[in-house]
Amino acid sequence: MSAARPILIVEDDEAVRQMLVEHVAATGEFQSVEAATLGEASRYLDDADSRFDSIILDINLPDGDGRDFCARVRRQGHRMPIIMLTGATTEEDVVLGLDSGANDYVSKPFRASELMARLNAQLRTFDSSEDAVFTIGPYTFRPASKLLVRADKNQRIRLTSKEVAILKYLYRAGDRVTSRQVLLNEVWGYNTGITTHTLETHIYRLRQKIEVDPDDFCILVTVPGGYRLNAAATVGEGSTAGRPLTS
Repeated sequence: MSAARPILIVEDDEAVRQMLVEHVAATGEFQSVEAATLGEASRYLDDADSRFDSIILDINLPDGDGRDFCARVRRQGHRMPIIMLTGATTEEDVVLGLDSGANDYVSKPFRASELMARLNAQLRTFDSSEDAVFTIGPYTFRPASKLLVRADKNQRIRLTSKEVAILKYLYRAGDRVTSRQVLLNEVWGYNTGITTHTLETHIYRLRQKIEVDPDDFCILVTVPGGYRLNAAATVGEGSTAGRPLTS
């Protein structure tokens, strides 16, 4: 299955924060990191080993205005979707929130189901953008840079355009099996000159870069009917995965 997507929840009201954590966890798709202040949130974001796919951000916090924090996050180069929560609902408040860099603005009181729908909508849009960053096994996958990065071993694996396209498609497929023909069509288009042998060659080269044992796949697995990406795969300390090969 795909790895749980990390969401930073910044909310000082404990009851509201716990309600958000419960709803985020109930989907089975996300894991929450909680912050009650902007200071706590900043420490999480400044941690080089942390990564968040989205931020749910209250505006009125004990140590500052969430809109100022949002603007600072954008200046630092973070591009993940940010959804603001607030009791201020005037048109001016909404405009100020969006102008600070927020992707969406949800007024309190709110329905948790609506918030989750908006979160998923923002993530679908973000996942199709060049700013997207994903976790695949021990790697951080940066499609726009054509890189897999393994921080614990200081490894940077350069990928080809086709390898990036294969990983992106399989990641978004989640637990679903992708047939060879579908993957061929999605990556190469309906090109009659391309065969499954071409795909299998690219899969082989990709496995040489990312798998511990190319004969015992744990990340990019072959299953009846095609391929599946095990984005939640764990790799042992002694792993040699991540050989920075080129192809």
